[in-house]
Amino acid sequence: MEKKASHFSGQLGFVLAAAGSAVGVGNLWRFPYLAAKDGGGLFLIVYLALVLTFGFTLLVSDIAIGRRTKQSAVGAYTQMHPRWKFLGVLTFLVPVLIMTYYAVIGGWVTKYAIIYLTGASEAAAADNYFTGFITSPVSPVIYALIFMGVTALIVYNGVQDGIEAVSKWMMPVLLVLVAVIAVYSLTLQHTDESGQFRTGLEGLQYYLTPHVEGLTVSRFLQILLDAMSQLFFSLSVSMGIMITYGSYVKPDVNLNRSVSQIELFDTGVALLAGAMIIPAVYVFSGVEGMSAGPSLMFVSLPKVFAAMGKAGVFIGLLFFVAAMFATLTSCISVLESITANCMEVLHTDRKKTVVTLSVIYLAASAVIALGYSLFYFEVSLPNGSTGQLLDVMDYISNSVMMPFISLLSTILIGWVTTPAFVIEEMESSGHPFRRKKIYVVMIRYIAPVMMFILFLQSTGILS
Repeated sequence: MEKKASHFSGQLGFVLAAAGSAVGVGNLWRFPYLAAKDGGGLFLIVYLALVLTFGFTLLVSDIAIGRRTKQSAVGAYTQMHPRWKFLGVLTFLVPVLIMTYYAVIGGWVTKYAIIYLTGASEAAAADNYFTGFITSPVSPVIYALIFMGVTALIVYNGVQDGIEAVSKWMMPVLLVLVAVIAVYSLTLQHTDESGQFRTGLEGLQYYLTPHVEGLTVSRFLQILLDAMSQLFFSLSVSMGIMITYGSYVKPDVNLNRSVSQIELFDTGVALLAGAMIIPAVYVFSGVEGMSAGPSLMFVSLPKVFAAMGKAGVFIGLLFFVAAMFATLTSCISVLESITANCMEVLHTDRKKTVVTLSVIYLAASAVIALGYSLFYFEVSLPNGSTGQLLDVMDYISNSVMMPFISLLSTILIGWVTTPAFVIEEMESSGHPFRRKKIYVVMIRYIAPVMMFILFLQSTGILS
């Protein structure tokens, strides 16, 4: 079968593709907004602690399972334990749901990149511009379809010629763009209408300082939940993507080093994104500007870029191009995970599978894009928020299914197949698994308990 012949060329190809999957639009938009909302440096400390424990545990598990079984989620869990095939099916369903809306967000980002490229950036800073765009019955659909088409074309070309080839140049460019904007943000200065003078360095200080005033147990639990849900989305764990990518890794690749490099790349971009966005928003909008929430990227930032003057047009273009690259590499990994599972289960070849899935997801993307116009509705979600079609899909996949899948996979690995299943694979290339003891304690005792609490909290049962 063609799937078995698919491989990344080596460690670098795998790490950049996996990092491309991990570094998504969530790093550039959701991470800075959560850091600003959840006490700045306090959120950073919690997040880094989780990356080195939970993130590491889940990432190691997924990649090792993929390489050992040489299968994607459905086949991998079936091979591990036939009675646990249902977990593979559940895991497969997460990217199936995410794929319905990811190209829509990619379309939004692409629209803004084009606005800045064509010099129409002033319009984007208007109060109702974003709302006007997403509630249009035509424009967001066209952009979503273009983004979906580009994603499908890359996956159609296979692992080495498609995914790896794109990731190898896109990820270094993304890193440079984010670093350049972060450095520029720190040089900003502005005096507002009330005569208040603010600098980028003060914004950085606000970002890095842990704000613990008024902290309660329930508030800390919420910060922990936010950091955990960010981690799931950020590292692409518990959705079968890293199992699929792991199945393409050659036996001689050092998985320990690969995992560390993916963690470093992903967390580095997230931290840089915070240093890029928070100081800039702080300079022009003060602490109040931090509370923009999910609209930060498409409403607050264009205002910030407009306040920068001529330089803002260029910085805005760099930012939205970086965001477009981040969204595209993640979107590719989601589609690849679905493709690989379908190829294995249905015994079809890559090209036919991708063409069929493209038709399905072009239609799905159009429907979700119309969720703010033609198919608009509002529904109260168990986590207390109000959502539309896109939010409902996001809630089911991220807040319900991912914690539940992680809970079940920690039970399977920790107590059914035992951690040896993963540890043997981590050491199979002759490299020592240095964090072995942490892994065993995490997968057996700490992770299941935390995942259970997270699941109860995110589904609204706990609150």
